[in-house]
Amino acid sequence: MRRLILAATLVFTALAVQAQSLPEVPQSQSEISLSFAPVVRKAAPAVVNIYAKWVTEGRQTPFMEDPFFERFFEGFGRREPRVQSSLGSGVILSADGLMVTNYHVVGMATEIRVVLTDRTEYDADVLLADQDSDLAVLQLDGARDLPFVTLRDSATVEVGELVLAIGNPFGVGQTVSSGIVSGLARSGGAGGAGHGYFIQTDAPINPGNSGGALVDMAGRVIGINTRIVSKSGGSNGIGFAIPAGLVHSFVEQAQAGATSFGRPWAGMSGQAVDFDMAQSLGLPTVGGIVVSGMHPSSPFLMAGFEVGDVIAAVDGLPVNTPSEMVYRMTVAGLGKTSLITRLRDGEAQDIAVQLVAAPDTPARNPQSFGPQSRFPGLTVARINPAVIAEMNLPIEAEGVVVTQLEGPAARSGLRPGDIIETLNNVPITDPETFTETLQASGRWFVFGLIRDGRRAGLRLRGG
Repeated sequence: MRRLILAATLVFTALAVQAQSLPEVPQSQSEISLSFAPVVRKAAPAVVNIYAKWVTEGRQTPFMEDPFFERFFEGFGRREPRVQSSLGSGVILSADGLMVTNYHVVGMATEIRVVLTDRTEYDADVLLADQDSDLAVLQLDGARDLPFVTLRDSATVEVGELVLAIGNPFGVGQTVSSGIVSGLARSGGAGGAGHGYFIQTDAPINPGNSGGALVDMAGRVIGINTRIVSKSGGSNGIGFAIPAGLVHSFVEQAQAGATSFGRPWAGMSGQAVDFDMAQSLGLPTVGGIVVSGMHPSSPFLMAGFEVGDVIAAVDGLPVNTPSEMVYRMTVAGLGKTSLITRLRDGEAQDIAVQLVAAPDTPARNPQSFGPQSRFPGLTVARINPAVIAEMNLPIEAEGVVVTQLEGPAARSGLRPGDIIETLNNVPITDPETFTETLQASGRWFVFGLIRDGRRAGLRLRGG
């Protein structure tokens, strides 16, 4: 009997200890309702409204900007300045007013006004701006003791996490919307930028939210809201944010006094490994990037990589697309060394690769053509590794590329990024040869081009 009593006592004691270790059971609906208020109180004061202005020149014509008439009378009329404006959001990262936003909010601005949630206003100066990454770092004039938020390591973000998007949609005032992390390593419709790598969320993001914060449940910034996929212009549950890892690297360079955003250069081309390729290469799993080409100056080539090698990870983080690899390298930062996991002949090996900028040699020697030339507004330059990186050209590109088109040249049929192989059957190897051939020819010109990776011919009449 005593044994039974002792056993029962032990059982009840164990159950009591277990009950103490379990969370309390909610007793009412109010106890199980989820509130984001504590997160909002922590993060929202650091998210600000931005009002930007800039001046452009337009021609004043008597046709009331009717597109039909302007098509025929383009270039006529008096040039007059026009003031344009934009609104967006920004995020304060330090008490002395260092903040980040999108390039497309302030990139053209000559005047920037920032308004905090307490209606305090500051003028702001741009420290660093980069159109390709769509980021800009600002410094608020005379600011101190401001509320700010911290950046979270975006490599730790997981799909399914609850997030809040904070910003100023449509200029109605600060607004908070909730959702989850819907996906990672998204291209976000980055087009030809070549550096697209985004966090996807279904938290509603609308015009004016650009530059605002995407925060986790601890109030830390995991991304800067930048764009949506929508036919109507409003949110439909597919929004994208620039990961905090890239933001951190960008802000570091701004604080160091950089005048342009430096990215490590891979100097190689690659292809994502799919199921069929994994089987043909004898890989145990699907994933990674197979090296398909390398520039003679590539740091990967210098480190011993070869065509056919598979890049599986950067600093221990798996990579599945070339853009993801470039993103990981950019987060690591210029001047650093990354460990690149290489798969060759069934064996994995970590190889140290120096993260360097694309060399800007040989000299570009840009050639611009003025009003009296055959193609007014055309600029071409010699292709080198830096040009390849900036314009997202094929790694094997060489010769001369169209870098800018203005005025009449913009309507010629040429496009920025066109690689000029020949002009009137003359091989074009440098800008000087292009200029000489252009000047020695008549009014008709036959361009032999490489456009979007394909050879094309273009017959144009010069001015």
